[in-house]
Amino acid sequence: MPVTNFWIRWRVRIGYPVALAYLTFARPTIGSLIAGAFAGAAGLAVRAWAAGYLRKHEALATSGPYAFTRNPLYFGSVILAAGFVVAGHSLWAGIIVAAYLAVFYPAVMKREEGELQRHYGNDFVEYAIRVPLFLPRLLPSRRDRQSTSRFSFQRYRRNREYQAALGFLVGLALLWAKMHWLRYFPW
Repeated sequence: MPVTNFWIRWRVRIGYPVALAYLTFARPTIGSLIAGAFAGAAGLAVRAWAAGYLRKHEALATSGPYAFTRNPLYFGSVILAAGFVVAGHSLWAGIIVAAYLAVFYPAVMKREEGELQRHYGNDFVEYAIRVPLFLPRLLPSRRDRQSTSRFSFQRYRRNREYQAALGFLVGLALLWAKMHWLRYFPW
């Protein structure tokens, strides 16, 4: 089994103990929760925008946020994770989240790039030349900006992006509970 497949297979399984470790080290305050909620909401907005353009296994997404970065869902997830890091108000919790993302995201993006190239061939190669892998361009790719594809709330729902929003709310609720727990048990 290639190393990339190993990391992809284990990313969700390892994500649960990572989340538990993050919650263990988190020391949220009201200020960190508010700031983290705003940052996380920005990440959710990027993810929602991307999900509304994504037609999995039907067409290569190159417009909307995909004209800025080839991986707007992952870019939004990193912003969302940064929101959790801020909300958690802990260096160790932040290190745990950053390490998880640094290990898994490059492997996942590499695998997906290979799949897209196999499926879309030269169209994907040309797109990859114009649009960066992860960090967005300041302006959208001119060719991709002219695509006729538009945001679709139906695609957003079909891609089940609302689950990220629900997970974010649950995470914030757990941090809120942890903040109150720490008031009575500060160890």
